[in-house]
Order: sequence, then C-alpha cells, then structure tokens
Amino acid sequence: MYMIIVGAGSVGSGVIALAAAEKNEVVVIESNGDRAREVSREYDVVVLDADATIGDTLREAGADRADALIVTTSDDAVNLMVVSMAAELGITSVVSVVNEKDHASFFRRLGATVMQNPEEVVAAHLYNTARRPRVVDFVVLPEEAELFRLALKAKSPLVNRTVAQCVKEDRIPATLRIIGLSREGKRSLAESDTKLKEGDLVTFYSIERVSNTLITKLIG
Repeated sequence: MYMIIVGAGSVGSGVIALAAAEKNEVVVIESNGDRAREVSREYDVVVLDADATIGDTLREAGADRADALIVTTSDDAVNLMVVSMAAELGITSVVSVVNEKDHASFFRRLGATVMQNPEEVVAAHLYNTARRPRVVDFVVLPEEAELFRLALKAKSPLVNRTVAQCVKEDRIPATLRIIGLSREGKRSLAESDTKLKEGDLVTFYSIERVSNTLITKLIG
C-alpha cells in the first residue's frame, strides 16, 4: 500500500513504525527539520521536510497514486486544510486526528475518517484498565460504547448457556451483546447456538458504559 503520513510527532511516529514494519511504501511529510531527519534515519521511508498545507507538497508526495493519507498533527487547522486538499486531489482513503471533538463534523463532511483526541483515548484506556483490572482488554468507542473481553469463571451466569439463552433469559442486559470468544487459543465469532464454557475469553460489545458491578457478575 502506498501511504502518505503527515506529521511525525507522538501519534505520527507510531503510525510510521507500524506502516514501515508491514513493508508499506510510505512517504512522511514533516515540517520540523530535526524530526524529519530523525525519521529518515530510523525508518525505511521517504521523508519530505515540507509544509503539508501547500498543495504542491502533497503532489510531490505522490498524491496521485496514494492509497491512503493519514494526518496526525496536533493542530486541527493544519489537519483540516490537508484533508481538504486531499479531497480535491482525489485520495480515496483519508484518516485524520481531530484534537477538539467539536471540529469532527468539519472533517467528516470532507469524507475523512476521524480519530478524536488520541491523548484522551489513551488516558481513558489507562484509567479504565486501572479501574477494572479483571477486564482483559478494554476499548472505549465513540458515543459511550465499549468493547471489552472477560475470562469467564465457573460461577459466571453465562457458563453452560448458549448465546441465545443468555439473551432470552436476561443474563446479559439488552444493551450488551456477545460477539466473539477465544477458547484454548482458538478464536471464533459467537453464534446464537455457541455454548459458553468456564475459561472462555469472551468479547462483549455494549452501546453504553458498563458498571463494575455488571462486569464482576459476568465474570463469576
């Protein structure tokens, strides 16, 4: 995949590392000269020490053949300008960091996929991981939704019940769904007739915040 990444700060550097590790063809645009040189030394990518808000910079980066553009700076004005130019240049997949959630609608109108305030997302993840140590994995999604995994114990009300039974018997609330599980190292999607067992690592999706009381109950 041919990718253009704008910004090599804390978020951008992580994206660059992932993209380079998977052997994508990557062009990085970074206006800070020292940072640009550091990225050039560390990764096998093309680095342009330039201002991405200038239209010619995106063209020089290969916008005409780019499969994706990822914009990661901490300045929403810069990010929005780059996204706007990307739309004019016809880049089909555009993803951008949005640092102020009130700005997200402007980005979406231009067709960009939005990652709202990554620092807040990380902070929420760390806080919830500390607050809920019995949760194996935890992700906060937009609009109060949550995705998390729990290891079921013998006393869990879900053990020895199918997914359909768990719903029909109100063993899980109407706002919660079981979407997958891992058993003895094998992952699978949860079907209505999937029977849950002690030791299963179950993935849940909730459309609202889940209380610690419910998590403790589900684990058993």
